[in-house]
This record gives sequence, structure tokens and C-alpha cells, in this order.
Amino acid sequence: MNMYDTRQIEDICKNTWEPLYRYIYYRVQNREEAEDITQETYAKSLSYSKLKDIEPDKYIAFFKTVALNIIRDKWRKNKKGGNKVNIEAINPMEIAVDDAIEKANQELFINNALKKLNDDQRQVIELRIIKGYSVSETAKIMGKTEGNIRVLQYRALKNLAEIIDEEKE
Repeated sequence: MNMYDTRQIEDICKNTWEPLYRYIYYRVQNREEAEDITQETYAKSLSYSKLKDIEPDKYIAFFKTVALNIIRDKWRKNKKGGNKVNIEAINPMEIAVDDAIEKANQELFINNALKKLNDDQRQVIELRIIKGYSVSETAKIMGKTEGNIRVLQYRALKNLAEIIDEEKE
């Protein structure tokens, strides 16, 4: 079920990646965790069936909402007894010192999901989503055409969303 063509996915990611990453980084104050949450946000959001009903100028607000929910879920997991967390009252500098075991588990989860992608798909996710390279830069690095990169990115994000959904069940 293709809701978007590759070009649309690329445009959505290109136009929202930087403000989304900055928003997440401000919340977690940790580069690796911000990258992981940004990637997870795209994986969840782009597989969301009703994303097509959202106006393009509202994408960033939608992605920020998804990201905030991911952050809240992670913090709730860290909190013993599942107590409610007032996210606005949390000092980002205190949160930056994460529970090492939880962080390791999160990184392991994402890395395991990425390992299930083929090499090209994993590399395109790392270059385009995590490192923020343009399509043309990624094409040069990978020795492929820009069209191939767009298709690879679309398929990689779709596969990653499916892998993450399967692993969470």
C-alpha cells in the first residue's frame, strides 16, 4: 500500500528533518538518543495510515507530537512504577544523564532493527535520516543515481517501520 511516492517521502523528510531533530535534541540533550528518536519518529509517522489526511504544512507539528509521545514512553519506562511524568517540569540537563541500561537497550533495539535491512537500505537511512545528507550527496557517497537513492530510502523507511512494529509486538 503506497500512500506516497518516493519523491513525496523524500520531500517530507528533507523539509522536516532539521526542525524535528532540533526539537528532539532540546528535549533529550543527547545526540545519539535524539538521532534514534528522530529515526523512530519517521518510522512510526510514515507508516501511519492517516498521514495522508494531514496538510503538508502541519507535518512538523504531527512529527513533533509523535516524537514527544516516544520521548514520554521512554521516560515512563525509566520511571519505576509507571508514575505519570510531567514532561514540562523535567530539566533537560538532568535527563541527559540517562539510565545506561535503558539507553543500551534502546540502542540495541534500533541497531537490531537496522541490521534487518539490507546494506544499501541501512546505509541510506544512516546518510539521509541520521546524518542529514541530501539525495545528491548520498548518491555520490553510495555510487548510485538520485532516483535509486529515493527508492532505497522509501523502501528502507517502509521496511524499518514494519520491523519495529513486529519487534514491539
